[in-house]
Amino acid sequence: MSSSFETKLARVRAFMTRHELEGLVLSRLDNLFWLGCGLDAHVPIAAETGVASLVVTVDRVVLVTTNIEAPRLRDEELHRIGVPLEAVPWWEDRLGARVAELCADAARVGSDVPAPGREVVNLAPLRYSLLPDEVAAYRAHGADQGAAIGQVAREFARGESEFQIAGRLAGALLARGITPTVLLVAADERIAHYRHPIPTARCVDRAALLVAGGRRDGLVVSVSRMVCFGQPGSDLRQRHEAVCAVDAAFIAATVPSTSVAEVFASGVAAYAAAGFPDEWQHHHQGGATGYQGRDYRGSLTCNETVAPWQAFAWNPSIAGTKSEDTIIATPDGPEILSASPDWPLLAVRVGSASVARADLLRR
Repeated sequence: MSSSFETKLARVRAFMTRHELEGLVLSRLDNLFWLGCGLDAHVPIAAETGVASLVVTVDRVVLVTTNIEAPRLRDEELHRIGVPLEAVPWWEDRLGARVAELCADAARVGSDVPAPGREVVNLAPLRYSLLPDEVAAYRAHGADQGAAIGQVAREFARGESEFQIAGRLAGALLARGITPTVLLVAADERIAHYRHPIPTARCVDRAALLVAGGRRDGLVVSVSRMVCFGQPGSDLRQRHEAVCAVDAAFIAATVPSTSVAEVFASGVAAYAAAGFPDEWQHHHQGGATGYQGRDYRGSLTCNETVAPWQAFAWNPSIAGTKSEDTIIATPDGPEILSASPDWPLLAVRVGSASVARADLLRR
């Protein structure tokens, strides 16, 4: 049993005590990845729940699954936490019944998904402050994902379709052990028209926006990059410098113990200062991340506070361009995880700090 698992289990049992729960069933992938220290129980990539459940009581933890999943989970995943595994025959459809039996002696049982007789609970706040091994894994993941999107941005050819570029991006991520969770690509006019440009057969002529979300060890990295063929026009240059200034304002303000509403207000003020006061209203600006793409989104009314060692991904956009990286709010200041090697950078001054943001890549 790893020390990280013991620390997380202590957080879970303290949560159970506060909420007077004697049992807790975790089936969401984010919670399985987190408490399981990277335990991967997914099959469909887009699923929110796993093919197994962790059952936590006051004196034991059991992983319950079917005989289909048991061999892989036992051989490749359980070493992370060293808890017993129980498997039920898939054809008997008894997974839920076995989970209920394991909780039969508990007067009150919580669950992270709706289930009869159980109280739905939100464990996300337990995940916000990352442990040292999670930070190390996140740094390695961020470096690999930044390298992957940078590689694709330099290698795709003018005239390739958004579908082809997305395929390159998926391949570059998977080659590094990263499961794609979001793949967006926009060519030319589509960059300005759509904030969530799912790939199409449209071919790139002048510019492209690449957006990648990826998961490894349960942790999610989000990153966006802009590519131009030839000299970017003055309007795009102005807009990109403006969105980088906004992103820098968000990042610089993301320090532990700061209210997220205050961080968000810094970004809104930066939009106005850059001459684009209403652009923040056309798309959400990102927020806390970690074991979810976004644990919550920032807003002017958000009642959350930045936790030490919490991850964030701000994603400001101005029609035609976007800026996004994944960061950690360390006690020494924000740390950017997903920088792309040898990428052109803009040094944006925010107060006394200088924040490096990804510039347009000219090809």
